[in-house]
Amino acid sequence: MSTINEFLSLKDFESIIFGNKQIEISDLVLKRVNESFDFLKEFSENKIIYGVNTGFGPMAQYRIKDEDRIQLQYNLIRSHSSGTGKPLNAVCVKAAILARLNTLSLGNSGVHPSVIHLMAALINKDITPLIFEHGGVGASGDLVQLAHLALVLIGEGEVFYKGERRATKEVFEIENLKPIQVEIREGLALINGTSVMTGIGVVNVHHASKLLDWSLKSSCAINEIVQAYDDHFSEELNKTKRHKGQREVALRMRENLADSTLIRKREDHLYSGENNEEIFKEKVQEYYSLRCVPQILGPVLETINNVASILEDEFNSANDNPIIDVKNQHVYHGGNFHGDYISLEMDKLKIVITKLTMLAERQLNYLLNSKINEILPPFVNLGTLGFNFGMQGVQFTATSTTAENQMLSNPMYIHSIPNNNDNQDIVSMGTNAAVITAKVIENAFEVLSIEIITIVQAIDALGQKDEISSVTKKMYDDVRAIVPEFKEDQVMYPFVQKVKDYLINN
Repeated sequence: MSTINEFLSLKDFESIIFGNKQIEISDLVLKRVNESFDFLKEFSENKIIYGVNTGFGPMAQYRIKDEDRIQLQYNLIRSHSSGTGKPLNAVCVKAAILARLNTLSLGNSGVHPSVIHLMAALINKDITPLIFEHGGVGASGDLVQLAHLALVLIGEGEVFYKGERRATKEVFEIENLKPIQVEIREGLALINGTSVMTGIGVVNVHHASKLLDWSLKSSCAINEIVQAYDDHFSEELNKTKRHKGQREVALRMRENLADSTLIRKREDHLYSGENNEEIFKEKVQEYYSLRCVPQILGPVLETINNVASILEDEFNSANDNPIIDVKNQHVYHGGNFHGDYISLEMDKLKIVITKLTMLAERQLNYLLNSKINEILPPFVNLGTLGFNFGMQGVQFTATSTTAENQMLSNPMYIHSIPNNNDNQDIVSMGTNAAVITAKVIENAFEVLSIEIITIVQAIDALGQKDEISSVTKKMYDDVRAIVPEFKEDQVMYPFVQKVKDYLINN
């Protein structure tokens, strides 16, 4: 059980959405939310407050009659439930709900406590509101996507429940849940914020960390396969550069390869004084995709860590408008809903994951091209050359998927289009950035899957499975349980999908 209290760490956030931990709302949060609600109700009686007794956006110049204020909130929710495209997956929606719940729990939004309780129930009971990928421009936050969440909270719209897409009303009746009753500004408070882009972002950074780990393991394994020298990931070489990410990647490589019998020391071979050839049989140094792993994956590691920090700050922040300040007895109007922080971080993340994908594709090509590696059969073909094809077919998939990632890595952050009668004259496109980054990450898992299948085939081609490190051996054993060694040509797409699922879930 996780308690929503003062501060929600990224680790706790992930344990709820990936570990399915139940959540409860602390008394402190309920007190804070109650105080915010009571203050706003009293404070707004004789004042003009955006979204309480005014229209929205460029229509804010129109005063709303007191008897129409509640209906105004319902109108907002229903009119903005206008998303299109594919439904967001359940994990991303769960993350978005948790991000919004945590923001509203800060007591800066003036919502009724019933909102907090019902959102917690959706998470705990695995009820997934129907939210579409397309809709938000990320300036007044994720207006359209969050409207679909709000639509469910008022008992309307649709949800996914036990594998079925059903009417919210039916599911609430089954689970004995009551829709919220709008009191003051629950409609605006629910849809004005960055919670969908942030929730998707948390899912993205979680998977990006896994990709980094698999890329590092794959890079180590290929260095073993070719019996590379150890100095390019040595502490001595890498400490001559001050970048923390590079040093950390090199350290992880040393740890992963500590018990390998295949990695060589330069002093035992090229520094022995016994090499008198005019043309050296031994490679003096490896291709960049093997030798520059700390320098390539170091920036990836640092970017992932920075993105994680920004996300944690965002879901622990008030990203609403206006902001209710009980302590100072004031309501502040501003732009905390603007999603530029998340948009920029998602663009950074997809760029480094694309570079990771490119590294995997080049390493894959190295293994498949016998003229380059000079130790493996073409396409790591364990069958009859010319008659069988080995990994030739899946290389096309890896190449085309890598190319798609390169195209998708153009930034969304700079693609602002004014809208909303030019009220929103510069926007973040943060949700688009997060959704596209999720696609880049999924593509990367596909390319890594093909690379890792090739790695285990190469280990068998060279008879090295008893010489590789224990880390590489575990990867080898796990993948071999999915893809047995093959010489005859196989239909590859089921294997690639199963290895992809393994990489995502481990």
